Amino acid sequence: MKTPESGAPAFGASHASTYAAGTPRKVPGFDGLHAMTSQLLAERVPQEGKILVLGAGGGLEIKSLAESHPGWTFDGVDPSADMLAAAEVTIGAHAARVRLHHGYIESAPDGPFDGAVCLLTFHFVPRDQRLETLRQIRRRLAPDAPFALAHISFAQTEPERSQWIARHIAFGGGDPQNVAARTAIGTQLTILSPDDEEAMLAEAGFTGTTLFYAGLSFRGWVAYA
Repeated sequence: MKTPESGAPAFGASHASTYAAGTPRKVPGFDGLHAMTSQLLAERVPQEGKILVLGAGGGLEIKSLAESHPGWTFDGVDPSADMLAAAEVTIGAHAARVRLHHGYIESAPDGPFDGAVCLLTFHFVPRDQRLETLRQIRRRLAPDAPFALAHISFAQTEPERSQWIARHIAFGGGDPQNVAARTAIGTQLTILSPDDEEAMLAEAGFTGTTLFYAGLSFRGWVAYA
């Protein structure tokens, strides 16, 4: 959906050009996800806070957060140059408060940041890179800073796994019986169970992890550094 890490298909100009219009139709409660993320961050982020955004390509979450919090500044990181170019267009009038960085989490400034966001991105991160990515995010956060994380997550046992893949395809407007689509989701994305997601957040050093969003195949958590 958003910004693949190594091993996933690249998101080029054609994907970037349709991302802003297409993504809200594919993610249940998309606007609500942004609103809840904004609310949860604001509980602890000061009025002039600094926010780290991993998977910032497209710029939709930065635009939403910038509109709601005129004092916040943002550092966004994404490995796709085309998606970052799309983000620059989306961010528009808020550009003076945003710095975009081409690369992975290692390309992000050291911080400390008052909060962090990673939406619709982590299912592109290979499992063997996830824990270190989470640790890198936490290392850049001030003590007790909030981290909002949302992406595809569902049971990995059968028949639940296949059922959730079919539901995901159907909500996006596709044929849930399409073998190619089912295979692509099952092999090109890294999907963990919600229990495994929460366990990995704890292993990375986050505390107070709470589920705040569930929309069909998507789950979202807030956790604290």
